[in-house]
Amino acid sequence: MTNTNEVDVCVVGLGPTGQAVAHRALSAGLTVTAIDPRPDRLWGPTYSCWIDELPGWLPRRVIASRIDKPTVHANAEHRIDRPYAVLSKPLLRAAMPIDGATVIAGRAARVEGHLVETADGRTVRAAAVIDARGLPPTQNRPAASAHGIFVDADRAAGFVGAGEGLLLDWRDENGAGPDEPPSFLYAVPIGDGTVIFEETSLGLHGGMSQKELRRRTVNRLAAHGIALTGDEPSEAAHYPLDQAPPRRRHRNQPIPFGSRGGMMHPCTGYSVADSLALADTLIDALQTGDDAVRKLWTTNARLVYWMRMRGLNGLGRLTTPQSRAMFESFFTASPRGQAALLSQHDDAIGLAAVLVSTVAHTWPFHWRFDLVGWTNRHRWDQSARL
Repeated sequence: MTNTNEVDVCVVGLGPTGQAVAHRALSAGLTVTAIDPRPDRLWGPTYSCWIDELPGWLPRRVIASRIDKPTVHANAEHRIDRPYAVLSKPLLRAAMPIDGATVIAGRAARVEGHLVETADGRTVRAAAVIDARGLPPTQNRPAASAHGIFVDADRAAGFVGAGEGLLLDWRDENGAGPDEPPSFLYAVPIGDGTVIFEETSLGLHGGMSQKELRRRTVNRLAAHGIALTGDEPSEAAHYPLDQAPPRRRHRNQPIPFGSRGGMMHPCTGYSVADSLALADTLIDALQTGDDAVRKLWTTNARLVYWMRMRGLNGLGRLTTPQSRAMFESFFTASPRGQAALLSQHDDAIGLAAVLVSTVAHTWPFHWRFDLVGWTNRHRWDQSARL
């Protein structure tokens, strides 16, 4: 069967990023077709962000859990004076309706700049095709790997209570040995009566195994008197961190957007808030006939990405004590410096300043050589496990 449609925008992939693009395109008066193998599925991962990252068009009711001052444990405890949120997946989806779009349940087999063909033979022609299908396989690329366990809030209250959150916990409680790659704990209430405790590895080539991450999560919980029954739900994550922005768009190529289009933060693994915030930039470019890739990826934005990749490479070769020392240095930086690394899309000057400061204040002095790659460049390459 072959159906040919002429629309303004065809969005391939209806995760949060694709849904946002389709929603904003419809809001701008464009005609939209969206393609996804399971368009009605509820998104799987837990999505979080800094509240100030959310675009103005998104209602704040999508916030399921608010943490006014999340905690970081490096060499000392730090309270970050910047509100943080866990998003409600059902409410986020409901806040981005695409009722006016034509939605095709199918797998895209061919994706070009103005044409998409599904595996069952349907064809969509569009003025612009947006590829929001997410990331390709990790293989041996620097990766984010995480294993999360959901614990009832009342049982977790002695460790992480209501309104509290651990953004990064580098304390020696996960049972990792000195010759093993480092990982940290991320723990936040998610707004449904549970707290997710998620051991996370960033920057390790090939990632860290779910078995090892679960072992470390269980050790963390046991250190705080939380015994598991084995019936607790869990969540797994494993994806590459080095998906680069498109260099430039050719006429026969789709516009990659979201994590597929370089919006996965190389140093944190976050992508949803940045993608939501940039959806209108994309739609505005389509309406005015501007080069969307150039509008999304200005010179400063590309420079920010390049510097963050240097940070990712450094993070991926540190030991646990070195990671603590580096984050101790970073979280004494100014609010602008912290935001420039953690979330700002194009603050190249702020990011350059905080990276230099972080390296300069990481102690002992010789650990800086590992951070910048002069020594132990391939420290964990043989330790990566899929």
